[in-house]
Amino acid sequence: MVTVTPLEAELLAVAGSVPDPELPVLTLRELGVLRAVHVRDADAVEVELTPTYTGCPAVEAMSVDIERVLHEHGVREVTVRTVLTPAWSTDDITAEGRRKLREFGIAPPRVLTGAGSSGPVTLALGPTRTYADQSARQLEESAEAVRCPHCGSADTELLSRFSSTACKALRRCLDCREPFDHFKEL
Repeated sequence: MVTVTPLEAELLAVAGSVPDPELPVLTLRELGVLRAVHVRDADAVEVELTPTYTGCPAVEAMSVDIERVLHEHGVREVTVRTVLTPAWSTDDITAEGRRKLREFGIAPPRVLTGAGSSGPVTLALGPTRTYADQSARQLEESAEAVRCPHCGSADTELLSRFSSTACKALRRCLDCREPFDHFKEL
């Protein structure tokens, strides 16, 4: 069990308040990519950051922003270290982050694993449009559906597996006809 000092908790909150450069509606804490802040000596800290996927181009911008806010908070030396284990998962997005995504017009990722679980994420491939048969309709009407963030309908279709960023897909609601991004599950 890792013990976090009050100063580390304070600095984690400061670094965690940085907006994500690709989804500025979310903070790095809400996105779940900020793992830890370790005080190394009186005026130096090391920050652990896990990218949403290996090679994520936003890591550099996140690192610069974290360094900036911690320098402004009075920390002289800041080192941001990329850590790849444990790997980031969309399950790391906080409930507040999911709410903000929905309010911003992005369907949040579905929760794939139980809290505190680890291991591989199950991947299920299926048709791009649901309701092809009754079992598909029942799946979409369940909590597993990718629901429209505008009207809440489960009657949505996949338009493109990739959207404005690699971590999002482009979908369309067949009820309100609005297109929307869906933050893909990882």
